[in-house]
Amino acid sequence: MCGHTPRSSASRRSRMREVHTPDTLGERYFVVIGGEVARKVCGSLRAAGHRVRHFAQPTDEDLRQALDREVAGVAILLEDDAESLRYALAVEHIHPKVTLVVTIFDRTVADQLVRVVPNCQVTSPADVAAPVLLAGCLQPDLLALTTTSSGHAGARWDGDTVRLQPYRPPRSLRYRAWLGKFRGQLRPHDGSSRIMLMGLGGLLAVLLTDWVWLVALHHRTPVEAFFEAARTVSAVGPALAHGSHAYLMFSGLAMLITIVFTAVFTAGVVDRLLAPRGVGIVGPRALPRGGHVVVVGLGQVGLRLCTQLQDLGIGVIAVERNPAAPNLRLARALGVPVVVADAKDKFVLRKLRLGRAQAMAAVASDDLDNIAVSVAALAVAPELRVVMRAGDHEAIAETRSLFKIGLVHDLGSLSAAYTTASLTGLQPRGVLAHGKRLLVEGGDGAFVPWPQPERCGHP
Repeated sequence: MCGHTPRSSASRRSRMREVHTPDTLGERYFVVIGGEVARKVCGSLRAAGHRVRHFAQPTDEDLRQALDREVAGVAILLEDDAESLRYALAVEHIHPKVTLVVTIFDRTVADQLVRVVPNCQVTSPADVAAPVLLAGCLQPDLLALTTTSSGHAGARWDGDTVRLQPYRPPRSLRYRAWLGKFRGQLRPHDGSSRIMLMGLGGLLAVLLTDWVWLVALHHRTPVEAFFEAARTVSAVGPALAHGSHAYLMFSGLAMLITIVFTAVFTAGVVDRLLAPRGVGIVGPRALPRGGHVVVVGLGQVGLRLCTQLQDLGIGVIAVERNPAAPNLRLARALGVPVVVADAKDKFVLRKLRLGRAQAMAAVASDDLDNIAVSVAALAVAPELRVVMRAGDHEAIAETRSLFKIGLVHDLGSLSAAYTTASLTGLQPRGVLAHGKRLLVEGGDGAFVPWPQPERCGHP
């Protein structure tokens, strides 16, 4: 499932069928450019009996030689958008109208590439993986969750078929998420915010006490009492002719106290203004206190997952250890609360109220870091639902061995299956994962069982 709109939002069942799998099309010739995902695409195509030229970073002469024959399709699977764009334009110049599948992360760049090269299909690991990751964070029986023109559509197993139906989060989950967001207001995460609120609270307390004294004991009108109380808080002092000795003593002490509270409040404000922060005190960027999902890793996949959770009304906290991560500014603009910290630290996880969270998704780019974060999270909250991105790292021989930790999704395999299906003419809408099974949803809505991609032997 890749964010494409199903033909109907009504509940429907899709039969499994065997069409256009790579091994039913005869031998064809493909060119693949890229690293880890490209190795899996190359391995899948070779296992199906096709001929493949695989390049990591070819020169223009390499491309001319590779494309100087009948080519069934070209896949450009790089992590740099500018490099992908350059190769796509070069391939189109050398071999016009060839089937192109290109990985582009930036939506603006993707739209421009499709406009210039209409025979190009643009995708990204975030597009392919977000629906299955989102489903794993919400309910264990959901296979994928996509956005449609009329809401959201969820995919579930129904016997030996996959059933698609309109989806809305359960009322209990929505209530927990709302309550967690409400409890997170005016409960600062960091020390400087607490100092600022403490100073502001002290000033308001002095103002209210002075106002009540004047209204109750000196029978002033509310407006006159507020004016006198504001003079006291601002250290101007009350008018001598209008106060008793007891009140004048109180006003003197209050002015001395407000000097301290003003200094505390100012220090907190200055610290928040000078240091960029991804967490707010009130509003959508305040940290929720329950029913939320903690997303570790604010790359393209993590950011997409955060925004889709927010669209469903689920509270979310993003954790990113790199203070210079390129998506931090975008996350703040989108109203996503971001904590800059190392999620492997149990102290950090406890501050995120992991025990009251709906789920945690470890989707950083390093698989070993995701495993370490997941283990630390289960040590803090043993009953927590954990969704993990893993499988690309060479040190992980068997992704399914990690199922004891949590629900594991191999983004490389999902992307490779989607790319291979696109190259072989299936026109996929998305990819589902269930245990060791991969299912590609074709353009006609049918789900095709797909073999697990294996890496080729190219370095």
